[in-house]
Amino acid sequence: MSATAIRRWYWVHKWTSLVSTLFLLMLCITGLPLIFYHEIDHATGYSIEPPELPGVTSRANLDDIVAAAQARRPDDVVTFVFRDPDEPEAWFVSLAETPSSPESSAFYMYDARTGDFLHEYPLNQGFMNFMFRLHYDMFTGLPGTLFLGLMGLLLAASLVSGTVVYGPFMRKLPFGSVRHERSSRIKWLDLHNLLGIATLMWLMVVGVTGVINTLAIPILGLWQQTEVTSMTAKYKGQPPLKEFSSPDQAVATARATVPDADLSFMAFPGTDFATPHHYIAFMHGSTPLTSKLLTPVLIDAKSGEMIDSRSMPWYVKALLVSQPLHFGDYGGMVLKILWALLDILAIVVLGSGVYLWVKKRNVPVEARLGMLATEGATP
Repeated sequence: MSATAIRRWYWVHKWTSLVSTLFLLMLCITGLPLIFYHEIDHATGYSIEPPELPGVTSRANLDDIVAAAQARRPDDVVTFVFRDPDEPEAWFVSLAETPSSPESSAFYMYDARTGDFLHEYPLNQGFMNFMFRLHYDMFTGLPGTLFLGLMGLLLAASLVSGTVVYGPFMRKLPFGSVRHERSSRIKWLDLHNLLGIATLMWLMVVGVTGVINTLAIPILGLWQQTEVTSMTAKYKGQPPLKEFSSPDQAVATARATVPDADLSFMAFPGTDFATPHHYIAFMHGSTPLTSKLLTPVLIDAKSGEMIDSRSMPWYVKALLVSQPLHFGDYGGMVLKILWALLDILAIVVLGSGVYLWVKKRNVPVEARLGMLATEGATP
């Protein structure tokens, strides 16, 4: 590779790294506890486990659970019901001030066997909520989310350009060399290069999936404007329903429509995930992959009958697969621990990059390139 080409790639690597590093460092630091969000919530008491009830095989009627949740906040409306594959003995019910409210007003947990109220999840509180909001949108909504997506694209550019310049800059050194006899800056430079190339693929996976996740709102909006609009075309112009059919019947209809799947969540009529005339139940499979993919079932909220069910388009599937992969939520605790260790290494890579930039010598790039022939060092 010519010296001119190396300079150009180095320029790309330097500036994409400088612009994005502090934000990426923040994302890695906040992302570390988010890998264990479920476990930390249980350890701090924000979430609880359903009690053990040996011999109890009955199932509570979902209508009774929804009615009980509604009675706790009679001025609000039920917006969603959820199931968690890790807690099959529980139902979760979300309420809001209106069906179209952007945030929930309450989130309740009920025993799926007895219908007993178990827990109210504290919304918008605590350390994990702060970490999530900082990681997700820096408390600025969609603009912050899209900005962090841009930082993810800069990360991808930095990784590609860093890989290109790694070979020429390290060609005279054995792989993995850390020159302890040299200055602290050279030692950190070697460590930065080693950890950077060692975590390259993981950083690329996390960066790309993170970019996809920042597009969740536009992606789901496109799905609603195309697929959902097509499925509900004949209901256009009809007045919203004032009374709904049984939620329990709607879930049973969804399970009959997709018999090899189970409910992930069901959106109630009028919410952003449904329509004024329908429930939409989102069903998931049982394998590690299909458990992350969703199949929507459109149910008439007046009659309880199934109206339509379609596989999600490719762009929604990409989003659904990216979300758990971003946090290592595929292989249980083993993969989470691996993700955490790689996250710590990424923090070292990013932190050392900041250190190297602050401590770099005031030497033109041309002069540094000239040194490569004799030292084999990176600029």
